[in-house]
Order: sequence, then structure tokens, then C-alpha cells
Amino acid sequence: MNVKQTTINAIRILSAEAIQKANSGHPGLPLGSAPIAYTLYQNYMTFNPKDTKWDNRDRFVLSAGHGSMLDYSLLYLYGFGLTKEDIMSFRQLNSKTPGHPEYGWTDGIETTTGPLGQGIANAVGMAVAEAHLAAKYNKPGYPIVDHYTFALCGDGCLEEGISYEACSFAGSHKLGKLVLFYDDNDITIEGDTDITFTEDVGARFAAQGWDVHHVDFVTTPDNIDALAKEIEAAKAELSKPSIIIVKTKIGYGTPLEGNEKCHGSPLGEENLAKTKEKLGWPCTEAFDCPEEVFAHCKEAADKGAAAEEAWKQMFAAYEKEYPELAEQYKNDMADKMPDLTKCDDLFVFDKPMATRQTSHVVLNKLAAKLPQLMGGSADLAPSNLSNMKDTDTNKYGSFSPENYAGRNMHFGIREHAMAAIANGMQLHGGVKAYCSTFFIFSDYCKHAMRLSALMEIPVTYILTHDSIGVGEDGPTHEPVEQLISLRSIPNMKVYRPADGKETAAAWISALTGKQPTALVLTRQNLPQYATSGLEALKGGYVLEDCEGTPDVLLIASGSEVELCVKAKAVLAEEGIKARVISMPCIEEYEKQTEEYKESVMPKAVKARVCVEAASPYSWYKYAGDNGEIVAMTTFGASGPAGKLFPLFGFTVENVVAHAKKSLAK
Repeated sequence: MNVKQTTINAIRILSAEAIQKANSGHPGLPLGSAPIAYTLYQNYMTFNPKDTKWDNRDRFVLSAGHGSMLDYSLLYLYGFGLTKEDIMSFRQLNSKTPGHPEYGWTDGIETTTGPLGQGIANAVGMAVAEAHLAAKYNKPGYPIVDHYTFALCGDGCLEEGISYEACSFAGSHKLGKLVLFYDDNDITIEGDTDITFTEDVGARFAAQGWDVHHVDFVTTPDNIDALAKEIEAAKAELSKPSIIIVKTKIGYGTPLEGNEKCHGSPLGEENLAKTKEKLGWPCTEAFDCPEEVFAHCKEAADKGAAAEEAWKQMFAAYEKEYPELAEQYKNDMADKMPDLTKCDDLFVFDKPMATRQTSHVVLNKLAAKLPQLMGGSADLAPSNLSNMKDTDTNKYGSFSPENYAGRNMHFGIREHAMAAIANGMQLHGGVKAYCSTFFIFSDYCKHAMRLSALMEIPVTYILTHDSIGVGEDGPTHEPVEQLISLRSIPNMKVYRPADGKETAAAWISALTGKQPTALVLTRQNLPQYATSGLEALKGGYVLEDCEGTPDVLLIASGSEVELCVKAKAVLAEEGIKARVISMPCIEEYEKQTEEYKESVMPKAVKARVCVEAASPYSWYKYAGDNGEIVAMTTFGASGPAGKLFPLFGFTVENVVAHAKKSLAK
């Protein structure tokens, strides 16, 4: 057996052994896809395992993340730092080899995958970033941004709707540096795909503007020469993304070959032994691997290290010829920014405005300061005001096949894919990604938003039309439960600002740190407050106070802050002292010291009213036993916003009444 075949089988056996030891995992995909992964890593992917963050490396995304042992076997064999002990600790607590690939946890993993289809969309985002940065920085003789994004998916990824959205986007934008491998084994958990998935995948992708290739590993197993020809052709086609449809057998080489029983369960000791025998595996001890395999894989790693060294030399020459561009490139890749808290122009507003409008003002001021800022909307930019407007001095343009340097993204009506594409853009590096839609449609974005938080990447989500203030569009478009839904995601910041200066603070918070931020913004105009500003970075603060200790605390976010300010004035006329607390971001408020929180919400003040035109569940903690909550407990209705707010109790009179009720307890 030659070293190529032995290496392919090493990927298979290591994967199967790790899954067997863990008594948990998915052996089917690694066993069937091993020759795809080997051919790619050995001959066609440029990477340096000693510098996994090298800017110009090729990216590999295992969209079918349940097959994670394929990733880990590759990282182990190709020298990314995983050890035999790591492989033996698969799926164990705190191991470097968790059940699904996790970005930031295991070196060499480009994105967290597992929810099917998300990885494909992430890969599209990475290809977007590559195309954008290449157009922005490459010069004749200096292709400093010149790499591919490869992804591997299975039937499940392609059945998920997000894959259709993402691949339609990729085809429309002619992302020629994107290559998708489809492990076409006709099997899902429930059995043969004939029961539910019979479409012509090649025709589907051709219709979406992709270059389509086919390889048959069933008739001729492990035919890596045929695969190599298709990879070369795919890489050469730069006017379209490419899909290579590889007909495989799930669980290849095992007694369960072709059977759904090997999809998500260990093979069993007896079947594992028979698999080793059939594949001619030379090692008798579990997790042993021939030294020739490591030496063979090192050839590819050494080639990648040499490629990085050549790239560094090219960049040094580029830096001499184009010093300003080189400096900007380095700053973008390092995510360097000015101190935005000192940019006073971000906080200038002189008239009532909707926070979607104040966000647009801030966004465009930021666009001039941050050349790496890039993003757009799901076909709603005129409504959610998420575009960067060209000026005499700054031409931002639209990202398109004719202008990859454009910074405004047009995602189309594809919220599922939009958020995951933004994740991929952010993960690639060199851009600060944002995306936008109506707040009600954040449900479509939810899983990608959750992954932003899990990966700790600062994608910004602009979510407008934030409440029953949507009005005439009615309850289908009026968010009620979405605020509590997003606030419940660990590591997600949810900002609902009350005016322009709070919006500016929300943007500053969004662009710093290691977590995503949702900017939840109004359709209707709100007043500007003299006392708002950078204090909003603390999440909650005293917007208007009274003399001495307050009798009652009025706490609100967003548009409902105005009700509390007016209610304070009414209560003052009756001799009741009220403090107005603006709470634009509960998550940031909870990070403050106990001393600070006591200064804002004294425990001794039991009378409290929390006001928000959304679900009440965010507010019980702050209302306490004696507090009152004015919130939405039903869906909204269709009608002018000016009539809906009173209909559902969002009036000054009702806030005053609840304050008195709380005081009477």
C-alpha cells in the first residue's frame, strides 16, 4: 500500500478509534470523505500549521460539523498542534477535540460548525472578504490577498434552506475563489435520502450560477486522481464558485458501509477490528500511526510554510512601493481603530429623530473613520437606513462582481444566510461586519447570532422597527418576544437606545470587545436628551434625577424612556419624587460594580415601574416584589402607532398610575 492510501486510511482509522473510545460521535462522514480531505490538504490547500493566523492562508470549513473527527484527524496529522492524547480525548470535557468544531478553542478551526448549512454560509462570507480585500489592496505584481475558501458539506447542509440562500448569493456575486465539496452519500439519520431529498443538486447549483463538477468514489473508491483534476478545474474557474459533487459511501470500509447506522454511532469494537482488517491497517495498537504518514503530511506543511515566507517577502516589497496601502492593510487585519469615545462628532443631534435615523448618521460618520467597516441589509436599506452613503470625499459603492471593493452589501431577501455570511466576513479578518433587517426578522437570523456570541466575534446587527410602533403592518411585523429572546443569548449585547447619543454609544460598544451586538432601533421619532451620552456604555444610568432619595424609580429602554421622563414631571407636581433610569443595555449594566448599581437603583427604594413595549420577562429582576411592569403580554395590532401605544397602555397616565400603585404596596 502506498503512502497516499495509508494516509487516507489513517484519517479513517483515527476518526473511528476516537469515536469508539468516546462511545459517541459520527464516523460515517470521516470514513467516506477521508480521500476528499486528504487530496485537498496534501496538494491543493495552502496553509502553515505553525502560523494558523497567516492572512493569506486558504480557509477550510467543515460545514457538516458532526463529522468533526475528520477535522481533528487532519489537524493532528498535518502538525497543527493536536496530540495523540487530544485525539484520545474526543468529546471529553475541556478537551481540544469537542463534539463539533469550535472556533477559538482548537487551533486550525476557522469557524464553529454543527448547525447544518451555517458553515456553507460562513464560507461564502470568507470568500466575500477575500474578494473585497483583494480588490482593495492588490496591485500588479502584488497579489497580497489571493487565497481560496474550501468547504465540505453533506446532504443535511444542502437540505437546510440557509444553504440555498447562501449559494444563491455566492453565484450571483460570482465568488470564484469559493469551492464546495459535497459528500453525496445518499444517507441521513432516517435512512436513504430517497425518502425526502431527490432533487438534481448539480442542476440546482448550475441554475444558481455555479461551476459544477462530478467525481465517483463508489464505482472507483478513493479515486484521488480524478478528484485532483476536478479540483484543478474548479480553482481555475474564477468567474464562478464551484461545487465538486463526490459520490461516496458513508462508513466506507466498514461492515456498516452505506447504512445509516454508522452516521451517528460508534462502529463497535468488532466492526472497528473488521474495518482495520479490510483497509489493511498496519498498526496493532489503538491510535498508533505509521511514521511515514507524518512525514508525508509534513511535506504539505513545509510547502505551506515556504509559501508564507514567499508571501512575507512579497509584502515587504509591496510595503516599500505602496507604504500607505500597506499600513492600512495591516491596520485592517489587526482591527485597529481610533478611540471612538473621543470622537465628539458622533454625539451631535439637534432635533427629534428615530433611532434608525440617528444610527444612520452615526454609521456614516464611522464609515469615514473605519475603512474596514463593511455590511448591508436584507433588501431593506431604505427602511432600516443601513447604507453608507457616498460623498464627495468618500466613495463606498456596492459590493458586486463589477466592484468587489464596494463596502455596501446587498444581501437580498436572505436573512438566514445574511447573518451567517456576516459571521464569515468577520472571521476572515480585515473587515468589521454588520448586517441589518427589521427586528421581527431577527428570528430568521437567530442561529447565526447565537454562533456570533458563542465564537465571541463582534458582528453588529442593526434591527429596526423595534415595537408596536411599526403600526399599520400589524402583529406579523411587530416584535414582542424578540428582545427577551436575544437578551437570553449568553455573550450577546442588546442595545435599545433612547436617543441619538445613546445610539452613538451603542455603536461604540458594538465595535469594541469580543461579542456581537444587536442595535434595536425605532421607526418613530424620539426626543434628544441633554443628559444622555457615554454613560450609556454602562448599560443603565440615571437620565433624570430628583432632590434627595427618590420615592419611585422609573426604568425604561428606547422609546419608553420618554414616557418615564414625562411621568416624572407629572409625579413631581403631586409631590412624588421620581428618578428616571435609562436602561439601553441590560447586559452591560450587569457588568458594572455593585456599588455603581446601588447608586443607580438603591435597594431601599422599593417602588419601581419598568416600561418597555415588549415582553415583560426582562424586567422582573429590576421591578422587585413591589414593582410594576408596563409591557406587552399579547401580540400587537394593525393601526397607526399613535393609537396602538395608548391601546396597550403605553401612556404617561398609565405609567403614573403604576407608580402610585407601586408606592401603595
